[in-house]
Amino acid sequence: MQIGVIGLGRMGMNMARRWLKNKWDVVAYNRTQEKVDQIVKEGAVGADSLEDFVKKLKAPRAVWLMLPAGAPLDEHIEKLSTLLRKGDLLIDGGNSYFKDDIRHSDELIPKGIHFMDAGVSGGIWGLKQGYCTMIGGDKADFARTEPLLKDLAPENGYLYCGGHGAGHFVKMVHNGIEYGLMQAYAEGFEILAASPYKIDLANVAKLWNNGSVVRSWLLELAADAFKGDALLSDVPGTVQDSGEGRWTVQQAVEMGVSAPIITMSLYQRFLSQQKNVFSNKVLAALRNKFGGHAFVEDKLNPSQNRAGAGSFKASKAQPGTKPAS
Repeated sequence: MQIGVIGLGRMGMNMARRWLKNKWDVVAYNRTQEKVDQIVKEGAVGADSLEDFVKKLKAPRAVWLMLPAGAPLDEHIEKLSTLLRKGDLLIDGGNSYFKDDIRHSDELIPKGIHFMDAGVSGGIWGLKQGYCTMIGGDKADFARTEPLLKDLAPENGYLYCGGHGAGHFVKMVHNGIEYGLMQAYAEGFEILAASPYKIDLANVAKLWNNGSVVRSWLLELAADAFKGDALLSDVPGTVQDSGEGRWTVQQAVEMGVSAPIITMSLYQRFLSQQKNVFSNKVLAALRNKFGGHAFVEDKLNPSQNRAGAGSFKASKAQPGTKPAS
């Protein structure tokens, strides 16, 4: 059993390792030779060019791509399309846009080169726990690669989702949901941290993972993050957004599907990447103009109640009280 892997980043490298552990013959290529040398020491066959890579694979070849979406992926597929032969199979396991999968399959199929898309979730834990894998493409190609997928994924951890693009479409929505879940957890823990109670956030996260309806692996990770420093003092508050979150929102708009939580969580990430946001300046200016509200620099301690530390009395909380505008 043989598989070729192109792209030895954090996930690509660990996928190769997982296949090696399951007795697959792995041929590996990466633009930087250092990573190729590293996986060769662990049992893979290394290649120093795409031409060399293709020569070391037995026909019909199966090539798994773990490359950044966009130009890097397009360039490799274009080059491989001149090196591979009829009956060979390309599998895009990166975080690609499902419409690009359709374009790639349309370009490759006339040349007799098969194409599949694989949406993969598992992150840095995938080596040990396996990678949840969502597949798009021809069902015959899925059947051909099922042994490969079975050794990559945990039990019941892979699924044929439909035609070309379906795998990355399902993975795209998966990541949109992930955005919303993370945002809800983040806001909930901020409310806990801002309360007048000295609540152990790590223990709350641990507690909720025992019988609670909000239990999840994300809560396990939250409990680990809160250990030692519940206020996450050394963690910057900037949160990057990946392509899948944007694509999920764009697709919801195209299809006329309401997705307010996922959309809001994406916008919240945009906000975290900005400093001294202009829209907030406009809000402050308007409040000053209509109500004479003073401009206040935000120097509140994260552990303080953001509505006014010390002003809250649990026994006298009045439901329905409306704060001043």
